[in-house]
Amino acid sequence: MSTPSKPYFAGNFRHSLDEKNRLTIPSSWRGLFAKGTTFLAIPNPGGYVTVLPPAEAEKLYEKFAAVPLSDTEAQNDISVFTASTQTLSFDSQGRIALNESLSSHAGITSPKSEVVLVGGLNKFNLYNTAKWAEVESASTSASQRSVMQRFGI
Repeated sequence: MSTPSKPYFAGNFRHSLDEKNRLTIPSSWRGLFAKGTTFLAIPNPGGYVTVLPPAEAEKLYEKFAAVPLSDTEAQNDISVFTASTQTLSFDSQGRIALNESLSSHAGITSPKSEVVLVGGLNKFNLYNTAKWAEVESASTSASQRSVMQRFGI
């Protein structure tokens, strides 16, 4: 199988936070990027954290950059949104450390907490185990079929 031209985040993994609240990212995901690559972690309204790789963060950057400075309402919304985000890179051991705000948002608040890392193809998400169980239990064969139909798979 050849290496994809775009990174694919697929599957799900369970890792526990270490004593310093760091989380190991699967080697199959981090191996897609050069050392020092910067990612953008954002609080997802669904109660988890979404991690955007550079290409997806760049799309968001371009959208925000296109907003006129004179649109103060939009600029304020952007400020509030970006104040709750975090840039991050993998350390030499392939770990990330979320800030307190993002950890709290996702309910990943104590050392040794188990985190479910879920691929989203062009991004990945970090769930606490209870939230992921809730998402999984809500999924049915009909919803899987709906996704496939919606996207022409």
